[in-house]
Amino acid sequence: MKTRYPATAATAAVLLLAGCASGSTAAAPAPSASAGNAGAYPVSVENCDTTLTLEAAPERIVTIKSNTTELLLALGLGERIVGSAFLDGPLPASLADAGADLNVISDFVPGQEAVLALTPDFIYGGWESNFSAEGVGERAALTDLGIGSYVSPAACKGDAMPDPLTFETVFAEIDEAGALFGVPDAAAELVAEQEAELAALEPATGDTTALWYSSGTDTPYVGAGIGSPQLIMDAAGLTNIFADVQDTWTSAGWESVVAANPSVIVLVDATWNTADSKIANLKANAATAGLDAAVNDRYIVVPFAATEAGIRNVEAAGSIIDQLAALEAE
Repeated sequence: MKTRYPATAATAAVLLLAGCASGSTAAAPAPSASAGNAGAYPVSVENCDTTLTLEAAPERIVTIKSNTTELLLALGLGERIVGSAFLDGPLPASLADAGADLNVISDFVPGQEAVLALTPDFIYGGWESNFSAEGVGERAALTDLGIGSYVSPAACKGDAMPDPLTFETVFAEIDEAGALFGVPDAAAELVAEQEAELAALEPATGDTTALWYSSGTDTPYVGAGIGSPQLIMDAAGLTNIFADVQDTWTSAGWESVVAANPSVIVLVDATWNTADSKIANLKANAATAGLDAAVNDRYIVVPFAATEAGIRNVEAAGSIIDQLAALEAE
């Protein structure tokens, strides 16, 4: 059964984005001073097979997932975020001050009532699945309420899914967000910084094979060949043992891991599935305890929030490079 929208919240949401939905800018507030620069409207983009047109910059934004929240903070839009949810971990130190006052409304995908109570005019989601009747609402239904929506393009499914994901796609999202939220100059500056940091990386040389171990015990969930794990490993100079799997992440058999015997194991560290718990699982499993990487503690750890497509991917690749160099120096 679908959840009913509270009438007061729905009415407020409609009024907030009436200008964006109708083509009239009379009801839409001007971009906030925190933007630092103003974009040109209307702005229209194709996003996960959905056409999105904005007549003015959103002013009351709900973000879902760390990558969307961190991007808006990096663009100087923290004052426009009225609520955040489903964060994958703590903010990086560089954004801690900007995000000190974040209103975190849920550790998971929030329900429609919680979101509408914030009277947002826009929802920026990290996954397409965030926009469902059981979640924040389907995109078409939100549009009917006058609430715009946007999905991180790296997470699009079907024909719109990047194949493979590249840094060009990641950087294009930054530029697109800059246009949508009225801060094109800030977005261009952030892209330039990311491009410079990527160009400065010195990937590992040789053939260092790697397992990207995201989660799972009996059946590991691993990084496959076309998503952000592959993107990050390529930038770091690692050879993904599941690079031939045409997917972003995939379930694999431990027998395949044992057969590949990777040089290193990249452990995704999350509060609900820590790197330490994965190490314990590898050492307790008779099949994997004999892996060279397990025997010699050749582990590389990356925080979950840096592993989905976003502004921390370059940083994650750099960290992997540094950790691998430390392992090789032992």
